[in-house]
Amino acid sequence: MPEKSMSETTIPTIQIVDAPKYVGQTVKIGAWLRQKRGSGKMVFLQLRDGTAFFQGVVAKAEVSEELFDLAKELKQETSLYVTGEIHADDRSSFGFEISVTGLEVIGESHDYPITPKEHGTEFLFDERHLYLRHIKPFATLKIRNTLIAATYEFFNKENFIKLDAPLLTGSAPEGTTDLFETDYFGQSAYLSQTGQLYAEAGAMAFSRVFTFGPAFRAEKSKTRRHLTEFWMIEPEMAFMHQEESLELQERYIAFLIEKVLERNEQELDMLGRDKDLLRSYTKLPFPRVSYDDAIKLLQENDFDVEWGIDFGSPEETFLANHFEKPVFITNFPKAIKAFYMKRHPSRDDVVISADLLAPEGYGEIIGGSERDTDYDYLKSRLEEEGLDLEEYGWYLDLRKYGSVPHSGFGLGLERMVTFVTGEEHIREAIPFPRMTHRLRP
Repeated sequence: MPEKSMSETTIPTIQIVDAPKYVGQTVKIGAWLRQKRGSGKMVFLQLRDGTAFFQGVVAKAEVSEELFDLAKELKQETSLYVTGEIHADDRSSFGFEISVTGLEVIGESHDYPITPKEHGTEFLFDERHLYLRHIKPFATLKIRNTLIAATYEFFNKENFIKLDAPLLTGSAPEGTTDLFETDYFGQSAYLSQTGQLYAEAGAMAFSRVFTFGPAFRAEKSKTRRHLTEFWMIEPEMAFMHQEESLELQERYIAFLIEKVLERNEQELDMLGRDKDLLRSYTKLPFPRVSYDDAIKLLQENDFDVEWGIDFGSPEETFLANHFEKPVFITNFPKAIKAFYMKRHPSRDDVVISADLLAPEGYGEIIGGSERDTDYDYLKSRLEEEGLDLEEYGWYLDLRKYGSVPHSGFGLGLERMVTFVTGEEHIREAIPFPRMTHRLRP
């Protein structure tokens, strides 16, 4: 095997995101060709490597005729090694480019289906395994990754530990009408819709816990707000009443947005997101409006609503936009909330609960409540809901052995991603988690 020349062994192989550290140096980068354009004397290669996007410039006067012809013939999504010198480029959003002196094709690409023209959502559904490579999902999933990392940072800082709830359960925490049922060795089992009840058990052991995992809802919805498979962050806190929980929730939301603004400025620009508007959502506290007052406000603004309804998209959008920032709607009717929510101390028709509504039409991003601690009351509520007391015996046990006031909430990660990125269609922007062709809610 021939020995490598000194020049080959000393050229560093880097990723695009590290280009600012190598200005004026010759480097080698493994990349894919996103697009290209050119004239008779220059070819401009739009390159991506999974860390960032930037431009490679091939000048006819500075390379061999063979290399220049190769650059002109490259097809979209061809993989290649690019060698050249890194330069600052104030005209690009990334701020740097590479003057190409070498190209080596790794894998050819022909007739790539997602061309630079506009494509509809239906088309992208069927090409999502490839669409993952493009700017919108790249930026969206980078921001999603920041939200995940920031979630761990926040809860670690607040002395939480992470628990993992089972994905197959024998009971339905919030009723069976929207659960996926499967056979578990001759018994009925369900894909989990929440880790909350298990988190309550964890909170009685560790005081502050959170679960973070997939959840499944068998709702045949085609709205942009609903997925059948999504990820939920569900904290549960012992010795905590509702107002303390709301303060934690708003700090958590502000922390997430701050971290995206800090770490994903370029991705927000790719998506055209208004960063100043996002920054305004970090100003605390968020408004708190009772369900009763929210109904009155809606009625005063010509909404045909009555007390006792669950808010839909138009009502949520109006309420959040009215306050121009996320807003807590508190103390919902008992009839439209889950069995475990704590009774109001002076009213039998409402529970101590809150939904956090995001402005700009993104709706509910958090739902939470204080949990009831009365064994007999919860037993009666389970019976009213037609749920199997035997299946919930372990949950009722939590009220028998040293129960304490406790509260919790759930945040849907994909809903939060949609809000932060400003995207209109979550399934188009985020190819995951549902990759299978035609499996659509």
